[in-house]
Amino acid sequence: MIEPSHGATLTIDLGAIAANWRRLAAEAGGLTCAAVVKADAYGCGLARVAPALWAAGCRTFFVAHLGEAVAARALLPEATLYVLNGLLPGTGPALAAHGLRPVLGSRDELIEWATLCAASGVPLPAALHVDTGMNRLGFSVADALVLAGDSLLAQAGIDLLMTHLVSAELPEDDVNARQAADFARLRAALPHLPASFANSSGVYLGASAHHDLLRPGYALFGGNPTPGRPNPMRPVVRLDAAIVQVRTVTGGETAGYNARWTADGPRRLATLSLGYADGYPRSASGRGAALVNGVRCPMVGLISMDLVILDVTDAPEPKRGDTALIIGDSLDIDTVGRAAGTIGYEILTGLGSRYVRHYVTGTGA
Repeated sequence: MIEPSHGATLTIDLGAIAANWRRLAAEAGGLTCAAVVKADAYGCGLARVAPALWAAGCRTFFVAHLGEAVAARALLPEATLYVLNGLLPGTGPALAAHGLRPVLGSRDELIEWATLCAASGVPLPAALHVDTGMNRLGFSVADALVLAGDSLLAQAGIDLLMTHLVSAELPEDDVNARQAADFARLRAALPHLPASFANSSGVYLGASAHHDLLRPGYALFGGNPTPGRPNPMRPVVRLDAAIVQVRTVTGGETAGYNARWTADGPRRLATLSLGYADGYPRSASGRGAALVNGVRCPMVGLISMDLVILDVTDAPEPKRGDTALIIGDSLDIDTVGRAAGTIGYEILTGLGSRYVRHYVTGTGA
């Protein structure tokens, strides 16, 4: 049911998130399985998701920014927390004060953290990020190999070696093998360091990609880590929107801004209380769909800030106050992403603040 004060309801299944983590942990075969909970737990709400993952057994978490990490620390006082985006100048004392571990990707960061470690007189663990193909963050492989004989690593408390996969969702992509070979060289040069290689899709590249610590993110929230194959993850989010009006139009009438859609005959249209201000992408205009009474109904016209128009001609008599399913069942987050010309990650992380949110634990058994 849609609450009268909101146009749409977002249901998030914490039990499914926990079950997905347990499944990924089982794939790890006894290795450490972390959880990436950046971007407010991929839009699902860190305040509810982080404790649910802790209760499921997860003890190591990754976020992107210092602010996210401070929020996670308040929720998870005993967790190991890594900050993926590294060490911005001057933020070291705040990281140390909250027991956070930066993922260091440059010599400047490494020196700054080592200096803080020396001044504090206590170990301050951190991770070493090596770039093996993304060209985004991290030491080059060559520079990291030079570091292998440098006392700076010990001075900076490095306790984890990690890289980021470029194309793990495409197992046949040659870049995976090249990254694996480079990572093997790094591990041989730094044999004392635990290592992390696999993201969500990397978990399914096989045991050789697992190393010591897996760090899935998207898969925890129901995204398919094996595109082109059945999704091994349980769905997590469901989005229902209220129908606020139903009308009949005749052939030749248009709908929405700029008259981008024209009826080819008599059609029934339903207007939903949902729009791009709620995080539903405008790029899905004329491409997205919703389920009304189990029938897939196309979105017509341009998506507005607060409203979406559906062609419900083939649905059994929808009326004002009924609901349309926007995400859920056959409209999983990957399907919705493709319809909007994007990916399910963007759909998840864009989930809006105007929804009333319901948290359930229905599929965690």
